[in-house]
Amino acid sequence: MRTDGTRGERRLQGLGIAPGIAVGRAFVTDSSAIVVPERRLEPAEVDGEEKRLAQAVEVAIKQLRKLKTKAVALPGTAAEEMGYLLDAHLAMLSHSRFVRGVERRIVEDRVNAERAVALEIERMGESFAAMGDAYLAARIEDVRVVGQRLLRNLTKTPYAAFKTLAEGSIVLAEELSPADIALMDPKQVKGFATVLGGAEGHTAIMARALGIPAVLGIADLLKDAAPGDTVVLDGGTGEVVLNPAAATLARFEKRRSAIERAGRGLARLKRLPAETRDGVAITLEANLELPRELGQALSVGAQGLGLVRTEFLYMNRDDLPDEDEQYAAYAGLVRGMDGKPVTLRTLDIGGDKLAAPLAELMEGEGNNPALGMRAIRLSLKERSLLDAQFAAMLRAAAHGPVRILLPMISSVGEVRAAREDLGQVARRLKRRGSRVPDPLPPLGVMIEIPGAALAADALAAVADFFAIGTNDLIQYALAVDRGDERVAYLHNPLHPAVLRLIQFAVEAALRAQIPVSLCGEMAGDPRYTALLLGLGIRELSMAPANVPRVKQRIRALDLAAATQRARAIMDQLDDARIASLLDDFNELA
Repeated sequence: MRTDGTRGERRLQGLGIAPGIAVGRAFVTDSSAIVVPERRLEPAEVDGEEKRLAQAVEVAIKQLRKLKTKAVALPGTAAEEMGYLLDAHLAMLSHSRFVRGVERRIVEDRVNAERAVALEIERMGESFAAMGDAYLAARIEDVRVVGQRLLRNLTKTPYAAFKTLAEGSIVLAEELSPADIALMDPKQVKGFATVLGGAEGHTAIMARALGIPAVLGIADLLKDAAPGDTVVLDGGTGEVVLNPAAATLARFEKRRSAIERAGRGLARLKRLPAETRDGVAITLEANLELPRELGQALSVGAQGLGLVRTEFLYMNRDDLPDEDEQYAAYAGLVRGMDGKPVTLRTLDIGGDKLAAPLAELMEGEGNNPALGMRAIRLSLKERSLLDAQFAAMLRAAAHGPVRILLPMISSVGEVRAAREDLGQVARRLKRRGSRVPDPLPPLGVMIEIPGAALAADALAAVADFFAIGTNDLIQYALAVDRGDERVAYLHNPLHPAVLRLIQFAVEAALRAQIPVSLCGEMAGDPRYTALLLGLGIRELSMAPANVPRVKQRIRALDLAAATQRARAIMDQLDDARIASLLDDFNELA
């Protein structure tokens, strides 16, 4: 590793989204992972292939426009230089010679879009090189970059080839998807940083769940970054340093040692109860993104799994998991928790969580996937998906306590339809001799749409429990894309509207005498603990790494005082005043 800053130390600032200090060698993502398929088209397939190309071009244009908006924040002349470059790339996608050449190959040579793009990159490169012009020769690289972007979009190839990672790598990329993060092994990947992404997106949630330090939203991250360079990354402050000088490296190592000492102190809380100073017990559970987090949940003393995101079974594969594969995964978690409750959420694909085997089902469902055919809507439309999940969950429930959670519910009718389907699946399982629990597992509702929170009384009449998902609730209430770093500052958990929606849901659950938990990112931040408990929540579910910090805050709290402060906060109309009242209470209590 270079530690002498010989290539010049570069300090960068982004959004710190997963705490921790990482030091390692840069792994800069490239195009090596793209596999270009080649096939001959039948005449009837040509129109469809042209449409595939047009869609890939449209996506690429949106990606570049987003990058250009981000580049405006670059210092000095870098913003102007990056703007010129991105403008050139956008021009290449606007019915240029390059795109026309690809279209012609699809029509005349009858080859698939991927092969047509690869052939046109090769042809234009040879043509420019033969002209002997230095300016045109420099444009060859632009053609390759734009062509690789199209190939990624056509093949749905993620931006990281993690099979070639060396131990101790820090991944630097334009963008990483939740599926990319699922492939990361914390033993190999010490941290990652990207150009794009927001602090509340699912990529960030995955990073926090796996305990991988991460920074997002660094516009000029990839400028001059070379594979093998030394990188220092602070996932708490959002600071990234490329080629750090020795003094800088020593400063980060000192901070890392302090963080590790604090972590050892929190670990001593594992066997102590999550109980307030005035004797009120609080249930702390773990959210699970991937099965490999189970050991971490147990190691911090989680009292159950409050949210198992089942999307992991659909990531990084080309086929759908069958009932038996799902049963094996769920049963492993249930057995692993050894009698502690496990809440399995049905499939929540959509928005920033995409899965290749479901792409055809979701294709053409609108320009805003966060508001379209996703989650329970997709499951109720494609009953085979829901039936397989319900069957696997019911079979897993024979091994221990299971609850089933429905995502993105917006109406009573959806809950009734899902409950009817669950009953039908249970009867089929019994007929074939499978063990099915009696009574059936509780069927709960995610409160993550403002309409669901406002109709919580009606939903409480048909649901067995509530789980408040603040990540999407904030996004939908405030019209803020939680994965977009440009509007990250608007994602405010203390907005009066958000707090009132939480309050409506909690009070409806308490009136109906059904359990209510909160499992969004707010649950894992000790800043909000007193407020959430003061609003009546007694069950919190979070990334396993956050359990000790929240337990420490609970044990320092007087619940009566927290309840009184929550009432005062709910009387406020201004989010700045709300933040002040909460932070003052946290400093005193």
